[in-house]
Amino acid sequence: MTAMTSPASSSHQGWFARTEAWLDQRGKGAWIAAMVLGFVFFWPIGLALLFYMIWSKRMFNKSCRTHSRKPWARHGMSAMKPSGNSAFDAYKEDTLRRLEQEQNDFETFLQRLRDAKDKAEFDEFMDERSAAPEADESAEEAEAAAKAH
Repeated sequence: MTAMTSPASSSHQGWFARTEAWLDQRGKGAWIAAMVLGFVFFWPIGLALLFYMIWSKRMFNKSCRTHSRKPWARHGMSAMKPSGNSAFDAYKEDTLRRLEQEQNDFETFLQRLRDAKDKAEFDEFMDERSAAPEADESAEEAEAAAKAH
């Protein structure tokens, strides 16, 4: 027996731990019923139970997690297994290789596009920077001419 199921260990647990274990044994419905009853009799208790259920992830355990992850994992793993049909397996292997090559080509294209954009922005910055001193010099000349008149 484990420490959680032995009767001797239950006397060492506090009332909160015993209540939590009792509700866990009965499932998510018991937690929801306790929360609803808490709201009916004294709303802060219901609110505290709701926050505790969300914080301890009791609302999202088992049923939600297992249904959403198992089908994805099952389909993902079966895609790599050979089907037994050699023509289909050859086609699948060729298609996967072609898709990987297209992905690599596309990533290379995106990198070249980013590099070209960076270079264009840098060139524009350098052009603006070199034009700024010329504008300052012409402004100083215009100011000096205005003072002379």
